[in-house]
Amino acid sequence: MSAPAAVASAAAPGTSTARRTRAASAVLADGTAPGLVDNRFWTSCTDWRSGTGTGTRVLSGRRPALVIAAPAGRTDYTDPHTGTRATWEYATWTSPEHVSTVPATEAIVSWNADTPAGTWIAVELKGRYTDGTETPWYVMGRWASGDGDIRRTSVDGQKDGRSGVWTDTFAIDDAASGLRLASYRLRLTLHRRPGTRLTPAVWRVGAMASDVPDRFTVPASEPGAARELLVPRYSQNTHIGQYPEYDNGGEAWCSPTSSQMIIEYWGRRPTAEDLAWVNPDFADPQVCHAARFTYDHQYQGCGNWPFNAAYAATYDDLSAVVTRLRSLTELETLIRAGIPAITSQSFLQEELTGAGYGTAGHLMTVIGFTPSGDVIANDPASPSNEAVRRVYRRREWENIWLRTKRYNASGKVVSGTGGVCYLYWPAHPTTAQSRALEAVGVR
Repeated sequence: MSAPAAVASAAAPGTSTARRTRAASAVLADGTAPGLVDNRFWTSCTDWRSGTGTGTRVLSGRRPALVIAAPAGRTDYTDPHTGTRATWEYATWTSPEHVSTVPATEAIVSWNADTPAGTWIAVELKGRYTDGTETPWYVMGRWASGDGDIRRTSVDGQKDGRSGVWTDTFAIDDAASGLRLASYRLRLTLHRRPGTRLTPAVWRVGAMASDVPDRFTVPASEPGAARELLVPRYSQNTHIGQYPEYDNGGEAWCSPTSSQMIIEYWGRRPTAEDLAWVNPDFADPQVCHAARFTYDHQYQGCGNWPFNAAYAATYDDLSAVVTRLRSLTELETLIRAGIPAITSQSFLQEELTGAGYGTAGHLMTVIGFTPSGDVIANDPASPSNEAVRRVYRRREWENIWLRTKRYNASGKVVSGTGGVCYLYWPAHPTTAQSRALEAVGVR
């Protein structure tokens, strides 16, 4: 998982897709059936009170949050990346069992939280299979917004012989067997330094569960209305060689660079104090900052999908999730409402006209559509900020983003992401934004 990305051609940008293993879905004869997606997020006072808390309470208000009330106990944690052993007070919250509308082959958990210095959270998933048996509790992330207390991390080696966790994705081992994830519960464990009144605050937790059929191609969609959003443009290649301790530097920073573009689109950015650690000779220091604070110390990369969403949500009143969209039409729905998206895709150089590279996994920011329906993207794999805006052919882009199978440069069948994207939006969206999000299954 932590090996360098296998690239389809030279100059391929790196991201998490290049190094994750994806379980196969059931094969359909025509390879074109629409993907099936279920989203469930807990965010409201009612949501939080529907779960089972031990040592937690709900803070009401415009953005309800789960916090520590009286700790349930103490636990020791040895950070695998520093060797530091420390004692923490903790409290837990477990969601009700959510029966997915989609018996799923995969699930990706997202969370939005504030973790002041001296606090952190663990997020876990326990599933029930369609045969009635259960998974163990899988750790989906041990996370803090900073890196002074623990190193944020995924956990490798989690499996039960029927499913497992690949960095940030729960996956059924053998989808062809017909086994699926029927339902799941999520568990939050909130940690703090003993004897303090500190607490994390969790505003959102939930998961996207999906069963996207194997497909090398997807049906062509009809173009919708044209619109282009004014999203800041940043090139990851501006940062080649900078801070190699974070995924070897800017050449691999497509995910945090894309995240930073949308964070700033919504009017948020790190403060001068936040950026004081960055070499003042480096341009766009906020991109370096995003790389550091999305970095997964187990995965050894900045492309952990939920860690990017969680980073975005550390900015004032931003919500963020990882999900799958079922079509380019759904993406157009979001763009019409003013919501850009960060999409994950992999392709050979000849499959995407004008890209100038091939990649085993890459993130870019979709900011609009032309009158003819072509995709306007801020592609961080560009030589400069000025070159970031690209227009890609609709049919080519649609297929490489939504497919789940493709051929690599050696002719081997490998996986595609099947419409994975990050969505960031204001915690108090407009009516049009709320309707667009609801239309794609996100609330």
